[in-house]
Amino acid sequence: MNTAANMSIISLVLHASWVVQLVMLLLLGVSVASWAAIFRKLFALARVKRLNDEFEREFWSGTSLNDLYASAAQNARNAGPMERIFASGMREYQKLRERRIADPGTLLDGARRAMRASFQREMDVVESSLSFLGSVASVSPYVGLFGTVWGIMHAFTGFAGMEQVTLATVAPGIAEALVATAIGLFAAIPAVVAYNRFARDIDRVATHQETFIEEFSNILQRNLAAHPASASGH
Repeated sequence: MNTAANMSIISLVLHASWVVQLVMLLLLGVSVASWAAIFRKLFALARVKRLNDEFEREFWSGTSLNDLYASAAQNARNAGPMERIFASGMREYQKLRERRIADPGTLLDGARRAMRASFQREMDVVESSLSFLGSVASVSPYVGLFGTVWGIMHAFTGFAGMEQVTLATVAPGIAEALVATAIGLFAAIPAVVAYNRFARDIDRVATHQETFIEEFSNILQRNLAAHPASASGH
């Protein structure tokens, strides 16, 4: 009964060397930060998808580009990435028209460049925390392994002065060391799963927004061809 109590997780952690305890504490802190990042990213991506879908429905509903731009300008703080990309393109397009630039190629290139720049800014925001999860996924097992190796070294150093070493004397020290690897895997596995899931979702968001840029550019091109003096409708 006493041996079972000594082999409990809490007992193993409390009796581990200070280096192993420090490694465990670091990994637990990283695990908590990782889970916080996972939930933040989960809600953020859900919000991005919802706002993009809402704007796309409105965009294809037949509302004029000028009306959509006015709405996007008023709702800039709460707008989704796709709406801000659209607003950047329209803003640059209107600025060029105000400068009396009538060349369709120049107008389209300016709008496209503005949208691409806005697209990159939006993707930088969407991809935030992803590198942190990747680092946790790749580094945590090695940090845990370091704690295990150190703990085993410490345990065998303690056995050097013993005349007779049995499994009962070896097991607690080895178990204490292995807890560090277990905590490292506990931190790494959710981060790996979340990283792969979010990377796939972010790729979909990027493809969706790039497709919108091309579709909006085509609309501007058709409107310029049909009405050289105005491009305010679909």
